[in-house]
Amino acid sequence: MQDQENQTVPNPEVDQASADSTPAEAQAASATPSLEEQLAATEARLAEMHEAFMRAKAEGENIRRRAQEDVAKAHKFAVESFAEAMLPVRDSLEMALKVEAPTLESLKEGVEMTLKQLTSAFERNRLLEIQPAQGDKLDPNKHQAVSVVPADQEANTVVTVLQKGYMIADRLLRPAIVTAAQAK
Repeated sequence: MQDQENQTVPNPEVDQASADSTPAEAQAASATPSLEEQLAATEARLAEMHEAFMRAKAEGENIRRRAQEDVAKAHKFAVESFAEAMLPVRDSLEMALKVEAPTLESLKEGVEMTLKQLTSAFERNRLLEIQPAQGDKLDPNKHQAVSVVPADQEANTVVTVLQKGYMIADRLLRPAIVTAAQAK
């Protein structure tokens, strides 16, 4: 009897469960990682993600810093192109002053050539004249009327231009100073 007591008692539920499972399921159950293995894998993924985040953050800071440096350089050297265009104008004026016995005609010719250089420099740097014609409609975005005078033309139109205006690209630098026609 003692031999019978030491024998294991068969459990029909366990025997039935093992009979129902396939060898693949049994292998998968044994291949399922333990909690420690899952924790280690999750910690490794977290470390990878943290490293990727830190790299992306550093790259973002580098881009921001480079952009700030580019903006600072653009502000510092913004007039470089205009200054280069103005150098021939200055050279011409200095040469005119070095002439020992200038004639009125040579001075006039020199001034005209210098004005052409200046106009060319303005055009290259998109500095445009505002020169309204008589009878043009008064544009408060480009013209400044300093007086209103009686005239034989439509009201709020340009009668005379007292001083030209200038624009840089699409931005007003100085409005044209004009007199405007008075309403009848």
